[in-house]
Amino acid sequence: ARTVRDTAMLMRSMAGHDPKDTTSVELPVPNYEAALGRSVKGMRIGIPKEYRLDGMPGEIETLWQQGIAWLKDAGAEMVDVSLPHTKYALPAYYIVAPAEASSNLARYDGVRYGLRKDGRDIIAMYERTRAEGFGAEVRRRVMIGTYVLSAGYYDAYYIRAQKVRTLIKRDFEECFARGIDAMLTPATPSAAFGIGEKGSDPVEMYLNDIFTVTVNMAGLPGIAVPAGLDAQGLPLGLQLIGKPFDEETLFALGQRIEDAAGHYTPERWW
Repeated sequence: ARTVRDTAMLMRSMAGHDPKDTTSVELPVPNYEAALGRSVKGMRIGIPKEYRLDGMPGEIETLWQQGIAWLKDAGAEMVDVSLPHTKYALPAYYIVAPAEASSNLARYDGVRYGLRKDGRDIIAMYERTRAEGFGAEVRRRVMIGTYVLSAGYYDAYYIRAQKVRTLIKRDFEECFARGIDAMLTPATPSAAFGIGEKGSDPVEMYLNDIFTVTVNMAGLPGIAVPAGLDAQGLPLGLQLIGKPFDEETLFALGQRIEDAAGHYTPERWW
């Protein structure tokens, strides 16, 4: 999606109950586009102190402060909040997510459905199908997930990560219970990678998820809004985190940020 409005339109077209999906919730789908013009005056926006990281580029902090100013100008109130278990989110996420990937992708074995590559026997067929059907990062996550779900490590890794997940969810619930309507954070701890600059070290890549994995762990809606460029002309973004099923508030706030930031392109653009 190129704009917040595009995102609202796509969300409305995709949202809805699927009776064949046990993870789908049967709730009416709001008119997300109508929320774009909603006033944000009086909304209480949480600013989590744990999202200020040592070594974070100054331009990220500057953009964050600019986002705070934009929402203040729109009539929102800023409130400092604490999410104390944020520091455990990244390692916990990269246990839970690969475990879920390993479990869900086990069905793609070339027998039941999906891609199938022939081999000299059934084992070779499995190996070729899964090797050629998944990219390097997917294979890495499947292997990690299979490891943490194995008998010797299930309690040591997966169960502990799920307990951390519960604590992270509780942190957000306590903030929302105190009247916070949404939270504003940077989307990433650095600018977007330039073309051809994507790191080969997977850990380096995972660290860029540090501000977004808490949203997934807590089961909350979130939106990242492009809001500026760094010194090299690479995109920077701000993230809004909302209450469960309250995407409308995020669209209203996101539209205010997009309007204030304006539309821009780097000097070098093709």
